[in-house]
Amino acid sequence: MIEINLAKEFSYELLSLDCQQETASLVAFISETLSRRLRKQGAVVGLSGGIDSSLTAALCMKALGPDKVIGLLMPERTSHPDTLRLSQLVGESLKIKTILREITPILSGLNFYQEMTSCLRELIPEYSEDWKWKISASDLKEERIFTFFWLVVQSPGGEIIKKRLPAESLRRIIALSNFRQRVRKMLEYHYADRFNYAVAGTSNLLETDQGFFVKLGDGAGDFKPIAHLYKTQIYQLAEYLGLPAAITSRQPTADIHPLAQGQDEFFFLLPYKEMDACLYGEKNGFSPESVARATGLDVEKVRLIYKQLAHRRLANEYLRLPPLIMEEK
Repeated sequence: MIEINLAKEFSYELLSLDCQQETASLVAFISETLSRRLRKQGAVVGLSGGIDSSLTAALCMKALGPDKVIGLLMPERTSHPDTLRLSQLVGESLKIKTILREITPILSGLNFYQEMTSCLRELIPEYSEDWKWKISASDLKEERIFTFFWLVVQSPGGEIIKKRLPAESLRRIIALSNFRQRVRKMLEYHYADRFNYAVAGTSNLLETDQGFFVKLGDGAGDFKPIAHLYKTQIYQLAEYLGLPAAITSRQPTADIHPLAQGQDEFFFLLPYKEMDACLYGEKNGFSPESVARATGLDVEKVRLIYKQLAHRRLANEYLRLPPLIMEEK
């Protein structure tokens, strides 16, 4: 348990990086990890058009050179149109090789779309495949450390229907949704095997710490260069490395469901800057009052977030564990 030091005062300056030094350290880490530990000739990065994968690709390019990095573009039929456009933009700006693999046929072969439609219709009979949908989390104002989830669907005419998700239905939807992340990672490892490359993981610190990733899906990788960085710091490095403004000015999106949503709506419940402050404060012994003063959040809300962070870290510990084996006697 982390001791709270009332004398310490949180400031966003604590999240400021020396970008030149951090970049040099990361470049050295990537280069040495691939050449000496993994003994691979390059890196494969799954590009999503988001800040995390874009920065990961930029760091790999800087460490290995553009001819030793492959960016995989893996949209499917419910992906946001910006996903492919921004992924292509990143590949072009970094001058790395990109490979487009549309994963809709693979998901269709797994009956993904058919099963998802059946699941959603059990909850909302009016639902049709031309409707959009998402999962939305309960309001953080409600004082509890666990979260309720809602299914939100939108008809082509704009009608919104919202229904509370029973635990069994939520698990079924998540299990189906995880197909996409695992199919993408399967393709990343296919190209890594083909070219003797290593797969770069793209999870950041908040996602890794809290379990906002799919085990053996987007959480997998042979090396994870940004897993120690807060989202705030990732934006700092992305700007320092000159990634396109369309990437560095874009707010984080989940891009998990067909209906648009931010990460704060689906999982973290707060914008990334406030979540970074709360995570840093909770991990480093800053009082909720100190973080509340710096962020403008209500003190009681910060206290609740601290509890949620600790609860999720424990509840999702299995996601971070390697396969468990019996110790030799």
